[in-house]
Amino acid sequence: MRFIAGLVVAFLIVLPASAQVAPTEAELRGYGGLHAAAARGDVADIERRIAAGENKEVVDARHRTPLHVAVYQKKHEAARALMRLGADPNKLEIDRYDIITIAAVANDVPMLRIALEGGGNPKAVTSRYDGTALIAAAHLGHAEIVRTLIAAKAPLDHVNNLQWTALIESIVLGDGGRNHTETLRALVEAGANVNIPDGSGSTPLALARSRGYRDMVAILEKAGAK
Repeated sequence: MRFIAGLVVAFLIVLPASAQVAPTEAELRGYGGLHAAAARGDVADIERRIAAGENKEVVDARHRTPLHVAVYQKKHEAARALMRLGADPNKLEIDRYDIITIAAVANDVPMLRIALEGGGNPKAVTSRYDGTALIAAAHLGHAEIVRTLIAAKAPLDHVNNLQWTALIESIVLGDGGRNHTETLRALVEAGANVNIPDGSGSTPLALARSRGYRDMVAILEKAGAK
C-alpha cells in the first residue's frame, strides 16, 4: 500500500501544474483576428479590432479567449489592453483555468499584478482540482507569486478535491528546498492554519517530518503545529 501511495503522489507531482495547456505552435500559426493579435502582443491591432466590434470573448477549440492567449504567451501589454477594453479577466478556459492561475503557474509576477489590477479574482476556485491560484503556486514553490496572492487576500486555507491546502501542497508536492520552504514560511506568517490535515488525517507537521524537511518542520513547530 505504501508503494501504491508513493506512485499516486509521484503522479500528482507532475499532473496539477501540467494540466494547463498553452497554445501549440500549430494553434498559434492558425489563429486569426483577436487571438492572433493577442498572441503577437499587437496592442494597436487589438484596439482596432475591438473598436470595429470584434468579439472580445471569442474562444478557440480549448475555450481560450484572446486574453487567455495573451497571458499564456506572456504578452503583458496586450493583456492589459484587452482588460482595459472590457475583456473579462475571470473567464475560465476548458480546463477551468483563469488568467490569475495561468500567471501563477508560469511564475509571471508582472502578469499576475496586471491580472489583479484588471479585476481578476484571487479567490476564484479554478482547475479540475477545485483549487486556487495560491494552491497552484504553492505546489510549484513560486514564493513571490504566493506572497503577491496573499497580499491580494487569496484564501489561505482552501481545500481542493485532493484534500490538500496550499500549505500541504508546499510540502507533499515540494522538494523541501529553499523555494518551497519560503513558500511555506510565507503561508504560515500570513496566518494559514498549520493543523488542517490531508484526507488521510496526516497533519502538515507529520508530512514534513516524514519527508525529512527539517526547515519546514522548524517553521511549523514554531507556529504551534501539532
